[in-house]
Amino acid sequence: MADEDDDLILSELPDEELVPQMHDDLYDGLRDEVVEGVEILLERGWTPYRVLTEALVAGMTVVGNDFRDGILFVPEVLLAANAMKAGMGILKPLLAETGAPRMGKMVIGTVKGDIHDIGKNLVSMMMEGAGFEVVDLGINTDVDRYLAALDAEQPDILGMSALLTTTMPYMKVVIDTLAEKGIREDYIVLVGGAPLNEEFGRAIGADAYCRDAAVAVETAKAHVARKHNQAVAG
Repeated sequence: MADEDDDLILSELPDEELVPQMHDDLYDGLRDEVVEGVEILLERGWTPYRVLTEALVAGMTVVGNDFRDGILFVPEVLLAANAMKAGMGILKPLLAETGAPRMGKMVIGTVKGDIHDIGKNLVSMMMEGAGFEVVDLGINTDVDRYLAALDAEQPDILGMSALLTTTMPYMKVVIDTLAEKGIREDYIVLVGGAPLNEEFGRAIGADAYCRDAAVAVETAKAHVARKHNQAVAG
């Protein structure tokens, strides 16, 4: 019964109150409320892209900022990201139909020998929350799987994650292989994981080391914007 009352309140809110309420619901990880908010805005004639940017991405930006600043922690961010993903489930096919612009595309995976995926999953969801298309290769990803995905998906970004000091060096194997094949400059390579640091990222030839998911989103946005600007200038 309480759910019905909540539904009634949401549907009665004007747009200028519903969108901030959706930001709050996203922040609190309220999956059902976020889904309903998306459906209400679509019914009111909002384009899928406007719902994505103004209701979901704007809300996840606050989540990302508070995660970066230590106000929110991983469990809370995962809840918010799952709520975002539920809203995205409705929007994705509609966005594809309308040919809406996207921030960019990322292929990401945890490297060979490593089965840790919480950090990678968080990055994937936060990137989707920022408007990126993400292809998640999962765990224990070897160089051949990375190469196959890069060839098939043609992303802007390759993301690699590792949580073990013993698997960190495999990132260099992947980057060196890209260089050998003459395609290293085709992709922005971002690396992350607890044992990594900026010095390691530079040493293996990555474009950037990202200490957490919020930084990964900011870094990805900056690098993609730079890449697009260079393409236009060229």
